[in-house]
Amino acid sequence: MKTEGLVPNSPIVAQPAWVHHAGMSQDTANTLDAAAIAHLQQWVGKSEELHDDITAAPLRGLSATLDRDDAQPAKGTPVPPLGHWLYFLPQAPQSQLGPDGHPRRGGFLPPVPLPRRMWAGGRLTWVPGNPLRVGDAARKVSRIESVTHKSGRTGEMVFVLVKHEVHNAQGLCLTEEHDIVYVAAAQPGAKPASPIAAQTAATWQRRIVPDDVLLFRYSALTFNGHRIHYDRQYVTQEEGYPGLIVHGPLIATLLTDLVRRHESRAVIERFSFRAVRPTFDGHPFFVSGEPSADGRHVKLWAHDHEGWLTMQGEVDLAFVL
Repeated sequence: MKTEGLVPNSPIVAQPAWVHHAGMSQDTANTLDAAAIAHLQQWVGKSEELHDDITAAPLRGLSATLDRDDAQPAKGTPVPPLGHWLYFLPQAPQSQLGPDGHPRRGGFLPPVPLPRRMWAGGRLTWVPGNPLRVGDAARKVSRIESVTHKSGRTGEMVFVLVKHEVHNAQGLCLTEEHDIVYVAAAQPGAKPASPIAAQTAATWQRRIVPDDVLLFRYSALTFNGHRIHYDRQYVTQEEGYPGLIVHGPLIATLLTDLVRRHESRAVIERFSFRAVRPTFDGHPFFVSGEPSADGRHVKLWAHDHEGWLTMQGEVDLAFVL
């Protein structure tokens, strides 16, 4: 993969649905003064450009990981929805990793000192008639759209909105708005957010067993070294979680995959999603969908074994005759 400009941080994946802590070895704080906020807002307008070749091997791996029986991808095969997350991957040298396996802060994203960083959700739009395809020489342009500071029930928060545009030789293929939230560390005795009960009835539903192998395979596909997804001793003893954390991008991908399984003639034009609650291994979870009467809109959600909502989303579809 070729890069131009600054090298970005590792993919920011997030709590509630997937968590990437900065780690105690990195410079973190629980409060921000006016000078610190003004410094972070200097990142607004910064951009970077990454280049990558869209090869078939990552798509073969994704198909196997999703337990699909797809035809072997060849030159010209369209990249499935969210498959672009397998490309343009940051590859930090081993010496630049923190003890959690996550790259140390710095680079394209603002160095927000709050210790928890989260991929809170996103909105994606695909350009009709120009999908990213195997064999493309692709380019991704990313820009910091805004850096916003707020104080909430859990303390300080910084919201960073990043806009990505992916191009091939024919032009723009897709746009993505990526919501990143940084929050203060949880205080001892702090009351956790109340869980939300998920809708139980669904026209489409698939049961997923998030075992160690599934999580390891997705980490490998996305070159994600964060130990919370594969190192049980680390995630339980150092991070204090009850089990391995299921990648939020994997859950989002499983939601779009559910649509593909039930609407093979449809093309996803738009997808939006929001992380709600972490999902851990050790128990199955469920991805569900409810299509509209005309079939052009689908409400999507994921819930854990206790019935709590973990992610919600929606897609708009176009049908190929």
